[in-house]
Amino acid sequence: MTSQHDGEAEIRTLIEERSAALRRKDAKGVVACQAADYVLYSLAPPLRTEEAGTEGLEAWFATWRGPIGYEIHDLGIAAGGDVAFCHGFARMTGTKTDGESVELWFRVTLGLRRAADGWTIVHEHESVPFYMDGSLRAAVDLKP
Repeated sequence: MTSQHDGEAEIRTLIEERSAALRRKDAKGVVACQAADYVLYSLAPPLRTEEAGTEGLEAWFATWRGPIGYEIHDLGIAAGGDVAFCHGFARMTGTKTDGESVELWFRVTLGLRRAADGWTIVHEHESVPFYMDGSLRAAVDLKP
């Protein structure tokens, strides 16, 4: 039986493997960390994505010039039995193909499930707050 501490270490390793795959624009590496029934609530439309394939990721990677900076900060993990959830802040940096420089902090929550072959991500939710001044502008200038 795996202890909660061991489970947390395995989860941190999985999240770092996924982050490294994002940084090197490796769609297959990202998808390898996801369950077959993965669901994503992303910053980008649509409201819900259930495709765990590489096609959408490869199209998104093609909008970046060079590598993508991607880091998870303040990662909290709650694991028990065969399920876990994590939350923290993600920082994404890089240059888009149109020359736009990106530095974006956003919130990320992950739901995970442990199977016989290890942990996989079954749910991901990314978000930014919005200004409550009536403008409905995304608050993408915030930093933790």
